[in-house]
Amino acid sequence: MAGAATTTKFMLQHPIPAPKPIITPNKLVQSPNHNSSILSFCSIKSSPQNRNIYAAAPQNDLLTAEQEEPKEHTTTAIKLHLFSALQGINRGIFGVSSEKKSEIESFVHLLESLNPTPHPTLSLHKIDGNWRLIYTTITILGSKRTKLGLRDFVTLGDLFQSINAAQGKAVNTAKFSARGLSLLSGHLTIEASFKVASNSRVDITYNKSAITPDQLMNVFRKNYDLLLGIFNPEGWLEITYVDDSLRIGRDDKGNIFILERLLEAASDNP
Repeated sequence: MAGAATTTKFMLQHPIPAPKPIITPNKLVQSPNHNSSILSFCSIKSSPQNRNIYAAAPQNDLLTAEQEEPKEHTTTAIKLHLFSALQGINRGIFGVSSEKKSEIESFVHLLESLNPTPHPTLSLHKIDGNWRLIYTTITILGSKRTKLGLRDFVTLGDLFQSINAAQGKAVNTAKFSARGLSLLSGHLTIEASFKVASNSRVDITYNKSAITPDQLMNVFRKNYDLLLGIFNPEGWLEITYVDDSLRIGRDDKGNIFILERLLEAASDNP
């Protein structure tokens, strides 16, 4: 008889009910009720009660979740789990635990394996438009965070990216607000150009940057090179996943970026 090995297959026979799954972020499998369209990330551990059921099932009656469920349904489920994992971590900018980082990256790998646009630079309209960063492995920690005043005095707001694919231009915008006698708001803008290097990679060249208004520039002036070094996009970027609402990229420094598409540019986003 079968041992206590992990299995991700389900027998399509009735009326014997499948066991309740144990949820982990290891595998994506069909919900035990195969009539349901709900997908779960789980590792199914067989119990003595159900071992005979799986061992007796004919091979032709066993279907994996990938065979049963359309790819778009699987992708939707992965995104839901990813978005849940991203809750409460402030885009990862100020660090996350190794467990959380591994959890997020497991969902990133799953999405990348289902990329509906495997050659994104041949379809640049897919990356065109306005995006907001929702996760990155770039971090601002320790003395860097202290020098930039990002512990108490300065707050980092949204990070936007606007891409003009036809012109090969990208504008990255980081929002800031600084406490003082009055609340001061402004942004760092970095303009860059890019060229297609392969079917999935672009080479990025830094063009120029600016902080507005001048009062905010005064806050960062002493450590402007440090700030620019964190957000400077120069190098190459591999576009590993892109669809109508989500984009994932990996750069030459080993960083991961996850961005969500904005239907319209933010009113105060240049």
